[in-house]
Amino acid sequence: MTHFVVIGAGQAGASLVAKLRSEGFDGDITLIGAEPVPPYQRPPLSKAYLLGEMEEARLYLRPAAWYEDNNITLRTGRRVTGIDTRTRTVSLDDRENLTYDQLALTTGSDPRTLPAAIGGDLDGVYAMRDLADADALAPEMTEGRRVLVIGGGYIGLEAAAVASKKGLKVTLVEMAPRILQRVAAEVTSDFFRDLHASHGVEVREGVGLDRLIGTDRVTGARFTDGTEIELDFAIVGVGIAPASILAESAGIACDNGIAVDAYGRTSEPTVWAAGDCASFPWGGERIRLESVGNAIDMAEAVALNMLGREQPYQAKPWFWSDQYDLKLQIGGLNRGYDSVHVRKSDDGAVSHWYYAGDRLIAVDAMNDPRNYMIGKRLIEAGKSPAPEVVTDPATDMKALLRP
Repeated sequence: MTHFVVIGAGQAGASLVAKLRSEGFDGDITLIGAEPVPPYQRPPLSKAYLLGEMEEARLYLRPAAWYEDNNITLRTGRRVTGIDTRTRTVSLDDRENLTYDQLALTTGSDPRTLPAAIGGDLDGVYAMRDLADADALAPEMTEGRRVLVIGGGYIGLEAAAVASKKGLKVTLVEMAPRILQRVAAEVTSDFFRDLHASHGVEVREGVGLDRLIGTDRVTGARFTDGTEIELDFAIVGVGIAPASILAESAGIACDNGIAVDAYGRTSEPTVWAAGDCASFPWGGERIRLESVGNAIDMAEAVALNMLGREQPYQAKPWFWSDQYDLKLQIGGLNRGYDSVHVRKSDDGAVSHWYYAGDRLIAVDAMNDPRNYMIGKRLIEAGKSPAPEVVTDPATDMKALLRP
């Protein structure tokens, strides 16, 4: 019996095994996850779940019984210690070995941490990546307490929003000149800085963390400008890195993650990769997308190609972030933009349209789902209306989609 093994029981791994079964694969499937729970949604962890608005069971992508019903062996709480591509063997932490015919790596990403030398190992310092992180952080989220959020990307901003909504005193520090500098235009940074300031968050930009202060538990922080604050705990949101150590140790080529071709195949013909951990060719370069959309779409494409379909993965980048009562939706990739144009609506919705020359490449939409969908569809269709058209309140945006 043919045996497919999937390492990594997150969104990508769960999507991949489901696609294999829905496409009629009747061989053995084993899905291995390091966490002790079935595959679950990560985005609500730092939002609804941490706010106490969602129970753990609602996080699960599918009930645990679904895997058994579909003849998928789900091994939770197990870590893979090695891959031998010559013998097609996966070694587990209990010394069990599994042989495979084809192997998929959906290992996701790991949060970047602070060095111990600057207090990163003190009690009261938290990452915000998995269910255990959220469960550990929840008791700290008590009204009136003081929290430092380190990092002004979307992870940090979402954590700051939750803490503010729960009545904490929040300071956010970003060493770059502005929040969201790596991922968004200045006008989007300005929008979110104002949003957080309106909710009482102190946003400090262009200032780095010198060190966290404390003996066993964090009690304060010193910044690179010499100032200090007292605090009760800290949340580290300084980005993530692809979880590619297993692949590297197995001699599989890596380049900003596990390097795959247009079909999701690695340098080893029987090994595939999808999701946060994988970098793939796109638009003449190699990219890695950290999003739920990519995890699902790429995993499903890889599943098809493991079955011999030979269909290139066509990425259609999209992202979102929930902060307070605002939903940010992003379509496309803003790499290489040279101008950004703002469209405002009477109802308070705002969208920012990114252009590279005269080509529309991305849109940031704040509480503006209609224009997000229009922008996303325009980008995917290769259509680029003139900036003065998209920013004109009189423009019938839906008409821009017509042939």
